[in-house]
Amino acid sequence: MMKISLDMIIGDILAQEPDMAGVLMGMGMHCIGCPASQMESIEEAAMVHGFDPNEFVKEVNLFVEKKMMVEEASK
Repeated sequence: MMKISLDMIIGDILAQEPDMAGVLMGMGMHCIGCPASQMESIEEAAMVHGFDPNEFVKEVNLFVEKKMMVEEASK
């Protein structure tokens, strides 16, 4: 699983990690199916939707870390 950064394109993230869709939607980014998501960075989308992009990336990366820990524990 990848580490998410502000400059990452939403469509690229979803192409690599489809299960991230639920996380993004749960955090208020309901535009994941929108054509703009194929060109829009996390930072741009956060600003358009009115939330702090740095806090958003922090929360998404916490999810990534927890998922990695669960996967490692199950091996």
